[in-house]
Amino acid sequence: MSSPSLAADKAPASVLPGLALASLGAIAFSGKAIIVKLAYRHGVDAVTLIMFRMLFAMPLFLLLAWWAGRGKLPLERRDQLAILGLGFSGYYLASFLDFAGLAYVTASFERLVLYLNPTMVLLLGWVLFGRRATGRQLIALAVSYAGVLLVFGHELQIAGRDVVLGAALVFGSALSYAVYLVYSGEVVKRLGSLRLTGLATSVACVFCIAQFLILRPISAATEVAPQVIWLSVLNATLCTFAPVLMVMMAIERVGSTLTAQTGMLGPMSTILMGVLLLGEPFTAWVAAGTLLVLGGVWLLARWR
Repeated sequence: MSSPSLAADKAPASVLPGLALASLGAIAFSGKAIIVKLAYRHGVDAVTLIMFRMLFAMPLFLLLAWWAGRGKLPLERRDQLAILGLGFSGYYLASFLDFAGLAYVTASFERLVLYLNPTMVLLLGWVLFGRRATGRQLIALAVSYAGVLLVFGHELQIAGRDVVLGAALVFGSALSYAVYLVYSGEVVKRLGSLRLTGLATSVACVFCIAQFLILRPISAATEVAPQVIWLSVLNATLCTFAPVLMVMMAIERVGSTLTAQTGMLGPMSTILMGVLLLGEPFTAWVAAGTLLVLGGVWLLARWR
């Protein structure tokens, strides 16, 4: 029989693989904005860029949907409609608005706005379902949004009025994904998170490819720089599919709460990569805004 001290020493070690997966997933997710900003330097637009990302990601998510659905019952009609709606809101619209917004704002600011997602879920619960927010939760919301407004004001001074459009697009992206989170709960219970993610993302891939075919000539896909293709492959694999699996595996090992808290590495890693790879400025305003956003979301998670 092992001693209590040995059991205590072993417990933290058993958590390390889950924390490592959660950390790598958060960092990989945050790399998406960096890759998009690098691709924009080669003259590609958001419609074409997101088409390539989803084109390369689609086989992976179809494989995930098949693997997660083995031995399961066929989809009911209500589930098919739910997947269609969730795929449109959570992965197509949210992704497209995010890509479009990144043409006007820095990667650091984009990640801070997207990190407001838990606060938007809380607000949607209040607006749609009448769930009351406590005084502490309202304080956490105020702290987070104060941080975003601080960085927004700083970006407005540097980049001009285009930042307003970019911020609105990225905020719309975060809101669209919050709608997905609010309405996906019951579907997750019926289908499981991996199967729903695979199916909903595959639907989004179809939407993105169809959008390109409607709005752009086929020749637009052949005229992009080779760097755009390789960056899109990297985006589809390392920054889209891989982090989905890593986060899901982390949740299985350490739970959703600890995984979400580890997600705070995302904004920090985006800022670091933005400075090192994109040459984005890192000022006291950005640092203060980041601390406020992270602090507000941390307080919200703690007080919930």
